[in-house]
Amino acid sequence: MPLAIATSMVFAVLLGLACAEADEAFDPAATPVRPPNVVFILADDLGYGDLSCFGQQRFQTPHLDRLAERGMRLTQHYAGSTVCAPSRCALMTGLHTGRCEIRGNREHRRAPQQGGDPLRTSEGQSPMVGPAPTIAEVLHKAGYATGAFGKWGLGYPGSAGDPTRRGFDRFFGYNCQVHAHRYFTDYLWSDTQRVAVDPAAYTPDLIREQAIAFLRAHRAEPFFCFLPTTLPHAAMEAPAERVRPWRDRFAQFEGRVGEYAHTKTTNPIAAFAAMVTQLDSDVGQIVAVLEELGLTDNTLIVFTSDNGPHKEGGQDPVFFDSNGPYRGHKRDLYEGGLLAPTIACWPGHITPGGVSDFASAGWDWLPTLCEVTGAETPAEIDGVSLVPVLLGQGDPPQRDYLYWEFHEQGGRQALRRGAWKIVRQNVRKEPAGVPELYHLPTDPAESHNLAADRPELVRELSELMDSARTPSERFDFGR
Repeated sequence: MPLAIATSMVFAVLLGLACAEADEAFDPAATPVRPPNVVFILADDLGYGDLSCFGQQRFQTPHLDRLAERGMRLTQHYAGSTVCAPSRCALMTGLHTGRCEIRGNREHRRAPQQGGDPLRTSEGQSPMVGPAPTIAEVLHKAGYATGAFGKWGLGYPGSAGDPTRRGFDRFFGYNCQVHAHRYFTDYLWSDTQRVAVDPAAYTPDLIREQAIAFLRAHRAEPFFCFLPTTLPHAAMEAPAERVRPWRDRFAQFEGRVGEYAHTKTTNPIAAFAAMVTQLDSDVGQIVAVLEELGLTDNTLIVFTSDNGPHKEGGQDPVFFDSNGPYRGHKRDLYEGGLLAPTIACWPGHITPGGVSDFASAGWDWLPTLCEVTGAETPAEIDGVSLVPVLLGQGDPPQRDYLYWEFHEQGGRQALRRGAWKIVRQNVRKEPAGVPELYHLPTDPAESHNLAADRPELVRELSELMDSARTPSERFDFGR
């Protein structure tokens, strides 16, 4: 029996039944262990260098560092996209942004009622309506309790893309990513109902507590708990008592005021440090509850980010070295805009302190979680299972390339095949423009464009890039 299947316990029930038939007496010790739980934490705009276990020097993230020590760091793991909604769609469906349904941030707009709040009447994003199943739908079908807690952004309330219509039994948080710019608000969504919340409450606290309640409620059955947190997306906001120590440490920025989503923040540098360390604390609390419930050894925890670091609301990714040694930030298709600090922890299965430089991406998690849980993997996806990488079993999966497209700022495309990466800029106006070419092993900062030196390779990768995408009525480059 392959180790990957054995550790995911796909055949544990069958084995238990076989033993029971051979032994007429029931032995409680022989009762099969249930399939593993999955806790998937998706940070929002957290850069590659924003965790101390990935090189952050300005502050520490001890809980995530401990998670990495107990598990594996994936040092070449890419987000599904360089902005929120398409990154989440790629993650949920196992399809890259040249084939998934949502390829850009696009708001759902309706005319506001007279005297009404424009946000509430135009809330939410363009919905997923197509047949591609989500992770939640696949795991729900396999018998998992499914819950999402945080920011959705893949379909306005009541639409076909509403999380409760895409496989989640439970949802609590922000349906709309624009609403999620407000860390202090008077309402959130609970399943299909808009519920009032204390406007003085910090919403990450409310969301974390609902996620913990879900873990407790489903402790006796396999569960998929998805936490797409809003931290540390702009606006730069945290409770004053949590920011205060960082204002003292970063007093040189007291004269700086950051503004985002009608929110003004004095010393947004201090606020950013408070937000990331709050994220770290939240992860620590989730892990502590799993330990309390005795679920640690049977739970795969994945932590990653939806794209590279932002430069909004007064945040300074240069000061924090948020993109580490890489070029670019959120909305760039350079490494800094796509590489995400990623950790996978599964005690007894993933070797502690492991590091993998296998080039993986957000759309790989659907087939990975299917193999881990024994769920049926959907056909015709772009992702590959990372189980051999995580468990150190066998050869790593084979893939031809990784592809991204971005529909803002003139349109951009990027493709990585092996050691080489090709990037196109402003493709709406210059679809035939000369791409940039980088050799990542010798130039991880993408500072030396080799396109002029390797015209045949540029031509080959350009043709591959053209064939990687399928047309989309909603997201088209206009050519």
